[in-house]
Amino acid sequence: MDLAPPPLPDDWTSALAVVAHPDDLEYGASAAVAAWTAAGKRVTYLLVTRGEAGIATMPPEQAGPAREAEERASAAAVGVDDVRFLDHRDGVVEEGVALRRDVARVIRQVRPDLVVAQNHAERWPGPDGAPAGWNSADHRAVGRATVDAVGDAGNRWIHPELADLEPHETRHVVVGHSPVAGHAVDVTGQVDRAVASLACHRLYLQALDDRPVAEQARDVVARMVGDTDHPRVAFELLF
Repeated sequence: MDLAPPPLPDDWTSALAVVAHPDDLEYGASAAVAAWTAAGKRVTYLLVTRGEAGIATMPPEQAGPAREAEERASAAAVGVDDVRFLDHRDGVVEEGVALRRDVARVIRQVRPDLVVAQNHAERWPGPDGAPAGWNSADHRAVGRATVDAVGDAGNRWIHPELADLEPHETRHVVVGHSPVAGHAVDVTGQVDRAVASLACHRLYLQALDDRPVAEQARDVVARMVGDTDHPRVAFELLF
């Protein structure tokens, strides 16, 4: 018996996905993004940093532009052409009001029905659902700030600096790669696009592992989508 989790709500047409670094979406949600864009939905990516501290052998002033270019190519592979960066410093992202305001600004500009936040729990989910490896400070800060920014974007009095942008109420907020995910997106037919998307992060993957990039990408995506007969991407539905 296929005990599938319930699907995410489908009553939306536009989404904003907010993460800390280039590659964060490709390690979790890109197969779902591919399914959404294939269905005609519009998705925007917002990267809080350019991932400039993510490659030990490459100085930040070189890594930042290189990883931005890889992210734009990666997004295009799953049908996303609107990719934005906030230029917070990689590795030391602070969760506070400034980040909330920056994300709220983009929410008001994009006006999404759905916001995808990244896992802000202390740990990642393991293969059996139990807590696994420690989650990074940047991920935790960006995930929490994104959820708070959704509320900020709907309240015209919280950030007076955004008075030129009309408040926006987001219909749904979901968390990708959450240890308490209870909903899922069927990504049948989209796995190859997700693999191609992650493989665009060639410099980053080559710095992590000696195996061919395509092999690494396929292994990662396989872990994310699970059963190859019924591949799914899991999300926590906040509302």
